Amino acid sequence: MTVHVESPLVKVMKERKSVRAYDSDFKISKEELEEMLTLATSAPSSSNLQAWNFIVIQDQEVKKELRAIANNQAQVETSSAIIAVLGNIDAYKNVEKIYTQNVEEGHMDEAIKERSVANTYKVYPNAPVEARMNIAAYDAGLVSMQLMLIAKDRGYDTIPMGGFDKAKFTERFDLPEHLFPIVLIAVGKAAAPPFGTSRLPLEEVVRFI
Repeated sequence: MTVHVESPLVKVMKERKSVRAYDSDFKISKEELEEMLTLATSAPSSSNLQAWNFIVIQDQEVKKELRAIANNQAQVETSSAIIAVLGNIDAYKNVEKIYTQNVEEGHMDEAIKERSVANTYKVYPNAPVEARMNIAAYDAGLVSMQLMLIAKDRGYDTIPMGGFDKAKFTERFDLPEHLFPIVLIAVGKAAAPPFGTSRLPLEEVVRFI
């Protein structure tokens, strides 16, 4: 029988819980938030187009406004920061910049870059907006989960929130047409323990073939 020693990653995964009560006096610096976001954006993305953008909200008055938009959830106002994860339906327009950087960093050669850029412009502009929104939402889920695990590894707590008025958010933060809000992530220091949660047994959600 193989004995698996619990790794630091597994420990962080088990300890990360959604926290709703935060110490409102505790602040995370802009520099550390930038570090966490930089690490989070190492998450995989469709065609490496990185169809995500972020708004980091630390200003207390703005958070108070956002709380009203987010169904009066207290953690919006009491957490150290709210990180709004946005989807970019026009992310394909960054393909030249991204793939040029891939070449400069030695990840691909110029021929592969040119072929990849051409294929991207062949497919993405002709895809329905709904399809591009789905891609961005999928990528947002990957980067959001990575961000929450990074935060927990640093001793911070988080909760993802999908329950907010996305139309009002778009209006308040003056989002351009190609960006749309997906999830709000509160990050800070817990003021109370999170609730435990259960999971369905594996046999109810997995089928091996």
